[in-house]
Amino acid sequence: MVSSQLDVDRLDYLRRDSFFTGVTEGIIGSDRIIKMLHVAGDELVVEAKGVYSIEKFLLARRLMFWQVYLHKTVIAADQLLLNTLSRARQLIRNGENLFATPCLRYFLHDFVPANLLHDPLEMLKHYVMLDDDDISIAIKMWMAHRDPVLSRLAANLVNRRLFRIEIQNEPFANERIESLRHKIVNLYRISEDQTMYFVRSGILSNHAYNSADIGENILVMQKGQPVDLTVASDLENLFGMSKVVEKYFLYYPKEMHNLQDNFNQEK
Repeated sequence: MVSSQLDVDRLDYLRRDSFFTGVTEGIIGSDRIIKMLHVAGDELVVEAKGVYSIEKFLLARRLMFWQVYLHKTVIAADQLLLNTLSRARQLIRNGENLFATPCLRYFLHDFVPANLLHDPLEMLKHYVMLDDDDISIAIKMWMAHRDPVLSRLAANLVNRRLFRIEIQNEPFANERIESLRHKIVNLYRISEDQTMYFVRSGILSNHAYNSADIGENILVMQKGQPVDLTVASDLENLFGMSKVVEKYFLYYPKEMHNLQDNFNQEK
């Protein structure tokens, strides 16, 4: 109920996000699903007649990921925020005195993953105090920082000048990535190693259901025995939903795309 492939969190956010984004594919019959849940032994199971509601839930989750959670705008904002924080942490490691609230400073400056083994409560204390306001205030202050990389990234984020995102099924050619980085060096007057904050390629992955996730897989009561959903379902595409689908994205400033468009028009 709390943490699984069919938990209250997913039942909640699918409907809520569907409502606020206007994407109707996320609407699911959560009330019916809850009514179909029972306990058999130590396992949470679904009544056999609730299989179709579960299938719709998994399909809705798959569609919402590609249409909302992995939308180009979401990826662009996410990557810009990650790169901004990454640049800030790098500057702090180089001795720069950046503005940050105490809880944010802990993760940018003091936090070391190995410390979790020795003092997990110290990390938890700072983590529960960290929220969006800490990030927003810091990024607004970083807009005026003397480092051209950090100030540009922060300004783009505050003013919502998001970078361009391209998505395709195959990895992007290294030659194109290097070409974009070379153009960034000339356009922004930065060093080659600093282009990593402006041009990056990565992988997006999505799968609606993992039947191999023992302990969190969805069980259906069939002839008095709990069986995995893939066994109880007659939906042929269910096996396809358990397959991890990967796509590749390329992230770079929109100025690069506009320059290329102008070049093509001149030709």
